[in-house]
Amino acid sequence: MKKCLLASTAVFASCFGALAADLGSPRMPIASVATAPAFSWSGFYIGGQVGGVWYNDRTRELVTATGVATGFDQGFNTSGVTGGIHAGFNYQVKNFVVGLEGDLEASGVNGNYPVGNGNGWRFRSNFQGSVRLRAGVAVDRTLFYVTGGLAVAQLRYGYFSPTVIEYVSRTQAGWTVGAGVEYAVTPNWTARLEYRYSDYGRVSNASAVVFPGWTYRHNPRSHAVRVGVTYLFSTGPSAVVARY
Repeated sequence: MKKCLLASTAVFASCFGALAADLGSPRMPIASVATAPAFSWSGFYIGGQVGGVWYNDRTRELVTATGVATGFDQGFNTSGVTGGIHAGFNYQVKNFVVGLEGDLEASGVNGNYPVGNGNGWRFRSNFQGSVRLRAGVAVDRTLFYVTGGLAVAQLRYGYFSPTVIEYVSRTQAGWTVGAGVEYAVTPNWTARLEYRYSDYGRVSNASAVVFPGWTYRHNPRSHAVRVGVTYLFSTGPSAVVARY
């Protein structure tokens, strides 16, 4: 019995000593490791873009005095290069990004359509712009978005005969919608690819020189594909720190 008691006491003393040694040893520091940075799309930005634009137009002829259609109805297409600047602001909540963007571009759209006997009309657009909302989903450095809002364009129609030409210019407002993808190449620079459709409503011009007594109603619409680069004024990525 004494031998068992002595053995139990020795084991208890040994365990207690080991526990006391552990309690007295210094604590190891908590390690902090920075995980891969999560990209932030929030903030102001400015950039430039260039692309191609294709106009689909339709001309209907009416009697100016009565507004009655003559039956002449002709579609025609023109195209050209467009390019300019854009600027805006993004706000990101989790993976969702919303913002407001505006752009202004010079346009080289130019074309004509002869209708016979040396008569016809021409179309030209020297500038266009828009103010749009953007909304999208961010997958780290890639942003998939849709956009839409107000579109404005300068539309210049020319009516010509073998001996004379008559120009009528309008700055016409309409609407535009589109979609695009943007990728952050660096923390502050991004590249984008975007498609937009724009509709500028109806434009009616009463000819006073070339075809007096006739009014021509147009319905200009455009398709545009643009590539662009953007500088973000925000800090870009923000490191996420994990502790263990």
